[in-house]
Amino acid sequence: MPFWRRRRMRAASEPPAEDLLVTEERLRRNAGDVLAITDRQIRGGVIIFRGALQVTAARAMDVLTARFRPYGYTPFLRADGAGVVVQAWPLAEVVERPRFALALVLFLLTCVSTLFAGAIHAGVVDFTAAPTWLLTGAPFAGTLIAILGVHEFGHYFTARYYKAAVSLPYFIPAPPPFFLFGTMGAIIRMRSAVRDRTSLLDIAAAGPLAGLLIAIPAMVLGLAWSTLQPVPSGPYLQTGDSLVTALLTTLRFGAIPSGMIVYTHPVADAAWVGLFVTALNLFPVGQLDGGRIAYALLGRRHRVVGLAAFAATLVLGVATWSLNWFVWAALIFFFVGFHHSPPLDDVTPLSRGRRLTAAACLVLFVLLLPPVPIQFG
Repeated sequence: MPFWRRRRMRAASEPPAEDLLVTEERLRRNAGDVLAITDRQIRGGVIIFRGALQVTAARAMDVLTARFRPYGYTPFLRADGAGVVVQAWPLAEVVERPRFALALVLFLLTCVSTLFAGAIHAGVVDFTAAPTWLLTGAPFAGTLIAILGVHEFGHYFTARYYKAAVSLPYFIPAPPPFFLFGTMGAIIRMRSAVRDRTSLLDIAAAGPLAGLLIAIPAMVLGLAWSTLQPVPSGPYLQTGDSLVTALLTTLRFGAIPSGMIVYTHPVADAAWVGLFVTALNLFPVGQLDGGRIAYALLGRRHRVVGLAAFAATLVLGVATWSLNWFVWAALIFFFVGFHHSPPLDDVTPLSRGRRLTAAACLVLFVLLLPPVPIQFG
C-alpha cells in the first residue's frame, strides 16, 4: 500500500541555558517586525513567541524561515485564539544522498513478484517454462506497476514543485504468501516539513488522482476483455465490488444472469488491485494520503475523523463478517497510527477550491472501497 513515511527531522542537542537565552533574544529581534510579541517562553530547547502577526502568515513564514535558519531553528506557526504562536524548534533536515541503486533493485524485484501474481491470475500452474509464464503475467504486472508508479510519481513531482525534499519511490515486492497482489505498494520519504495546508493537500491528493488516470481506463479496458462464464463447481476466489467497479461492470455486462460470473481479464484484476490500494490509502487516518488530506481540511480535528474511520472499519468487519477489515484495523492501530505532524504554517487556510478538492477525495474514498474486498465462493 503506498504511503508516506513520516519525515525524519534531527533535533539538535539542547544548548546550555545561558546560550538559549542569547539565542532567544536573537530570534526575538529577528521576529519583531513580523510579529508583535506579547509573551516569550523557553520549553526544553523550544523557543516560543506569542503575539499578533504584522504581515500575512505566508509572508511571516518566508521571513522567519530565512532568519531562523542560520541559528539552526525551524519556525512552526500555529493559531492561538486571536493571535498566533511561533514555535522555534532546533531542528535540521536529515540530508541523505539519493539511493538510486536501492530504488532500482526494489523496482526490479517488484516487477518479478507482480509477474508471478499476474501468471497466477491468468491460471498458470506450471512455472518451469519461464518465458511462457513471464509473458502470461505481463498484462497484470505492467498495469499494476503503471498505476502504482504514476501514483507515487504524482506525489514526487508535486513535492518537488513545492520544493519539499522527497525521496524516490521505493516499491515493495510481495513475499510468496502475498503473491495474489504481487506487491505491498510503494513508499516515498518526506525529508522536510511541508510548508502549509495547501501544499500538504496538493502533495497528498496528487498520488491517488494521478493513479486513477491509469486505473479507471485500465478497468474499462480489462472489463472489455473479460467474459461471462458459469460459476465454477469448485471453490474459487472472488474480489468484491466497490460502487465504482460495480458501475463499470454493469455498464459492460448489464445484469449478470443467475449462475454466471464475470471472468475478469488480468488487466481488470490489476486495475481492481490499483483501485483497492487507492481506497486503502485514502483512509483518513494518520500518515496515509487520506489522513494528510483530512489534516489539510480539518486541522487538529483530523484525529477525530481518523478514530471514527477506525471504528467504522471494525463495524464494517462485523457487518460483513469479513476478516479483511479486522486485519486492516490492526495495521492501522499498530503501524499507521492516528498522529499527523502539522505543516510549518498551520494558520493559512485552504482556499474554497482546495476545500472542495479535499472533500471530493474523501467522497472518492467511499466510492472506491469494496465492502467485502475478497471472498471465497
